[in-house]
Amino acid sequence: MNTDDLEQFEAERELQLAQEYSDVVNLFKFAVETDRRFYLANNVDVKVIAEGVRPLLEVTLSDAWVWDLYRKSRFVPRVRVMSFKDLNIEELPPLDV
Repeated sequence: MNTDDLEQFEAERELQLAQEYSDVVNLFKFAVETDRRFYLANNVDVKVIAEGVRPLLEVTLSDAWVWDLYRKSRFVPRVRVMSFKDLNIEELPPLDV
């Protein structure tokens, strides 16, 4: 596999992932962005584990979906993230019925 083949493969996977995201986003209440990943989740709990200049955050997500090109199953029942970096949690608008 050469570089062009790899780039084409990744571009196709990214397109599939974007389509999957648009298919499932309405199933979730929160969008969560960490320094390493992007998640959709129905429950989010954030705890400050260590105070200081760079506080350590523990984020627990349940009923989640992970944006990851190489993961076979992106739906996960529980995710635990530890981070010193920025964290963005957005409540998604309710699904219009």
